[in-house]
Amino acid sequence: MAGWSCLVTGGGGFLGQRIVHLLLEEKDLQEIRVLDKVFKPEVLEEFSKLQSKIKLTVLEGDILDEQCLKGACQGTSVVIHTACIIDTCNVFRRETIMNVNAKGTQLLLEACVQASVPVFIHTSTIEVAGPNSYREIIQNACEEERLETAWSAPYPLSKKLAEKAVLEANGWALKNGGTLYTCALRPMYIYGEGSPITSDHMTKALKNNGLLTNNCKFSRVNPVYVGNAAWAHILALRALRDPRKAPSVQGQFYYISDDTPPQSYDDLNYTLGKEWGFRLDSRRSLPVSLKYWLAFLLEIVSFLLSPIYNYKPPFNRHLVTLSNSVFTCSYKKAQRELGYEPVFTWEEAKHKTKEWIGFLVKQHKETLKTKTH
Repeated sequence: MAGWSCLVTGGGGFLGQRIVHLLLEEKDLQEIRVLDKVFKPEVLEEFSKLQSKIKLTVLEGDILDEQCLKGACQGTSVVIHTACIIDTCNVFRRETIMNVNAKGTQLLLEACVQASVPVFIHTSTIEVAGPNSYREIIQNACEEERLETAWSAPYPLSKKLAEKAVLEANGWALKNGGTLYTCALRPMYIYGEGSPITSDHMTKALKNNGLLTNNCKFSRVNPVYVGNAAWAHILALRALRDPRKAPSVQGQFYYISDDTPPQSYDDLNYTLGKEWGFRLDSRRSLPVSLKYWLAFLLEIVSFLLSPIYNYKPPFNRHLVTLSNSVFTCSYKKAQRELGYEPVFTWEEAKHKTKEWIGFLVKQHKETLKTKTH
């Protein structure tokens, strides 16, 4: 199929940018459309450089704006939907998270039907599967186990509803008489250069003499490097556009991990940052069970104060569970059906991320020098 085009929602984000760069190598791709609500100046500058290689159209718009979605999808062959609000601390209002993540996905699916877009790839999350309890141990989970989050917290719930809508939309009739084919990818915790979560951890530590928080030492997860997560999206795109592979991929979801060793979130941050002087806080932390019930009390306080004051607890039961669970998944189904193999080794991913953290440290030191002069 010559002369196709691709829309990447959330294309100005951490994962979206990597997908855009990989799309440049795709055969016969004539246009990349990048939709996001806000683009940082440095991202716009980067995209302007890419315009010498391919037609790259930057669209600033809201995922809840039906007219914006209609225009973005018109004449598009593939939609890769990465746009969402990631929020485990309830910083955003519940309604906002549910609208953007769940309703926005539904509106985008409907726009695809009207614009006759045949392929839709959804960036889901491991959180639609769990963990549901910090006491439960899940190791090397596979898709056949049909794990499902029981949380009513807005982020996992909204992503679960969004993924459900995407998979149920597989087989929908398009306006031109064609058929919509969908699949969803569930990446593990994504790390790598440019990660806003890693940046936040390191920035806070730099303000605290390089001391990293030690809140997740009981967790054991298998994170995935951003370059490998992005590569999985390209393979899903290829599979759904290939008449031979598409039947086995349509309406399916896939766990996406790589060969990063299973470890705690704290150990990952320490491994990536120790070269630059970062160290873990050695002070004793509260037992997980105590922290869980403290979170419950804080949630009650927040609820009781809600009529007169918007109190946001520093942590909640969902976050305590997420940060202290043994929860790893296998990527064998993606390997088998998408042909997925990580393109970056653990050593390569570690090296690239460390280099970027070194840049953050350098920036911090330069900022301090400026303030003292």
